[in-house]
Order: sequence, then structure tokens, then C-alpha cells
Amino acid sequence: MSDIDIYVADEQTDRPLELERWSTLCRAALVDEGVSGLAEVSLIFTTETVMAELNQQFMGKTGPTDVLSFPIDAEPEPTGRVPDAGGAGPGEPPMEEIPQLVGDIVICPLVAARNAVEHECSFEDEVALLIVHGVLHLRGWDHVEDEEAERMEARERDILARHYASDRG
Repeated sequence: MSDIDIYVADEQTDRPLELERWSTLCRAALVDEGVSGLAEVSLIFTTETVMAELNQQFMGKTGPTDVLSFPIDAEPEPTGRVPDAGGAGPGEPPMEEIPQLVGDIVICPLVAARNAVEHECSFEDEVALLIVHGVLHLRGWDHVEDEEAERMEARERDILARHYASDRG
């Protein structure tokens, strides 16, 4: 059993979604990418308008995109007692484990639906790919260079083969 919490928010009404299915895939991809212990990720499905605003604000690009990932860069916790860090001192009970905040993945189902037509796959296949793609970005993967893109695409295929059953029968 994984201690990874996936907070799923469906903030759109354009496409019906199987939220539990996507939460399960997201968790499996995170585990494959080495996330363990207490951890949290937000998986948000949103409208084209909101996605376009986020794309402009954070990427400097116009219009909606299919997926955006926002990693939360957590510094490693210091070991031992650090003065004024709020750690347990002599005679104090140990602090509760704090979850690792991995980050947020935002997906626009309408853009995903258009991409599915272009990629000649089902809407569900496209959403599955976007979730895994988003997880890989949260874990530091990138695809700016061709070699990076090839490695990332191979990793996506590997994770999807293990954890996603296509609806194509």
C-alpha cells in the first residue's frame, strides 16, 4: 500500500472523467519514479480558459496546452537538531512525518480530446499519456533535446505498458 495521496480535482464539465482510474495511474507512475513514503500530488482537470491563463503566466505561451506540471522543489530535511528549526529537542516527542509535496499536474481534457484525434488514439489513451508525462516532469524529466525526448518517450511507454490497459481492446 502506497502512502502517496493524489488529490484529484475535476474543475471542468466538457468531458466526463474516471477520476479514480487516473488517480491510480498517477500513483503507480510516481512509485515507478521512486516516490515513497508520505507524498502528495494534485491532479487537476481544467477548462481551456484556465489552461490558457496558466500557459501564459508560467510558460509565456498563448493559448491552452494539454498538460502542465508544477514540481515543488523540496530541499532535503536537515539531519539532527538545527537551532530554531522547530525539531524535537531533549524530552520533546518526535515530530509527525511531513508528506513530501511532489507537485501539481494540470490537464485540459478538451485539448487532450483534440490531440487524441490527431494522434489516432482514444481520449482515455491520451489522458493516460498526459498523466504519465506530467509525473515524469514532476520527477525532473525533460524533452528539450532530442535525446532527452527519446528517453522520456521510452519511459512513458514503459510505465503505460505496466500500469495502463488501453480501451482499444
